[in-house]
Amino acid sequence: MRDGGAGRVRLARAGERAAAAFLERHGFRVIARGFLARRGELDLICRRGDRLVVVEVKTRTSEAFGSPAEAVDARKRRALVAAAAEYRVLADWRGPIDFAVVAVRPGAEPELIEDPF
Repeated sequence: MRDGGAGRVRLARAGERAAAAFLERHGFRVIARGFLARRGELDLICRRGDRLVVVEVKTRTSEAFGSPAEAVDARKRRALVAAAAEYRVLADWRGPIDFAVVAVRPGAEPELIEDPF
């Protein structure tokens, strides 16, 4: 029997670790992981210079259901923006907030997509 949900969670967590390491190598400082907001979860919250960057991590083993970046649809974008607004208030952040997607495919270098929407 397949472990379905547990396997997906392990894959997602491994993807988030790979994305965080990739971002840190590229000048980002990860300041929070897995921030739970009322509208959803922010995978990674980073600082780069004077900017806060909310990063959605999408991990895929194949592109049978589309690319990782394509999984960030309009509904997901609205949830990310709402969750980032909640984080802004709780963290008392007054600076700009940028958004990014990191597409992770096992065995390949992660892909950073800045300002995806």
